[in-house]
Amino acid sequence: MLSSRRLARAPWVQKTVGILAAEYLRFVHLTSRTVSVPGDIYERAGPDIPVIIAMWHGQHFMAPFIKKEGYKAKTLISRHRDGEMNAVAAEWLGVETIRGSGDHGTGFHRKGGVSAYFQMLDALSEGYNVALTADVPKVSRVAGAGIIRLARDSGRPIYPVALASSRRKVFDNWDRTTLNLPFSLIAGVVGDPVRVGADATDADLEAARLSLEAALNDATERAYAIVDGKAESAARG
Repeated sequence: MLSSRRLARAPWVQKTVGILAAEYLRFVHLTSRTVSVPGDIYERAGPDIPVIIAMWHGQHFMAPFIKKEGYKAKTLISRHRDGEMNAVAAEWLGVETIRGSGDHGTGFHRKGGVSAYFQMLDALSEGYNVALTADVPKVSRVAGAGIIRLARDSGRPIYPVALASSRRKVFDNWDRTTLNLPFSLIAGVVGDPVRVGADATDADLEAARLSLEAALNDATERAYAIVDGKAESAARG
């Protein structure tokens, strides 16, 4: 008899769960009202495209729906078992994937980080917007250095993005995974871009990392204020 762990690793199970998850998220999107702050973000970001899109872990489920027709996008997804399902869901919703993840310790190479890093550089050079979480596994809401180096090496700016829904289930795990629920108000807040020069020193890189961290926290606070009705004027940007 197959154990639940072995069953979860079966490709057909991962594909089925991924597709079901994607269709659930599509249902959430179709039954919800979405506001964007600022409302003209694509026009504002136009001269910068392609860009690096940064989010916090646990807030990214609705991210495929911020992709606008005519724009190419890829997203970084881990090689973990759950990542397989996430990759199926993302691709089902029209977002191409790059497999690998960051690490604060020595697991960068083991997790496919080096290969994924160069794939992200290639994607940006080919005109793809690249989305990834700024915090790395098990260290929530602390921006890692990898996304800052990616901005330096690619010459592309980082746009901090937060997505929140009025109806949600927040899980008690390391990244506070948030399951968005149907019939919600969904807010997408985009902060000012963080730019990193090609000649950035170590001090410059750390300053950019802290700036991104602050920008993501601010965007998150604003997004939740909008959906929870605590900021009457916030949705006007």
